[in-house]
Amino acid sequence: MDFARVVGSAVATIKSDALKGHKLLVLRAADASDNLFGEPFVAVDAVGAGEGEFVLVSRGSSARQTTGTEAAPVDAVIMAILDSVELDGSTSFRKS
Repeated sequence: MDFARVVGSAVATIKSDALKGHKLLVLRAADASDNLFGEPFVAVDAVGAGEGEFVLVSRGSSARQTTGTEAAPVDAVIMAILDSVELDGSTSFRKS
């Protein structure tokens, strides 16, 4: 699992049947303090996340193990919206 920030959305009117009904969001990887890095990537939203939210994303074959993505050609899935992150006894992120 990796931290990421939702930075946008992607719309595809023509797509694999396995992706129909799934919202596609654009993410950027983040560290535990919500500092963004790397290139944007697309993930299927399994939890109802929205733009600007700090999320947990699973990539690779693990992305196909959530409800609704079992047989889909998915490489990344958002599986949690984070409320806070604590490291070494101190809070590095808290949802405002």
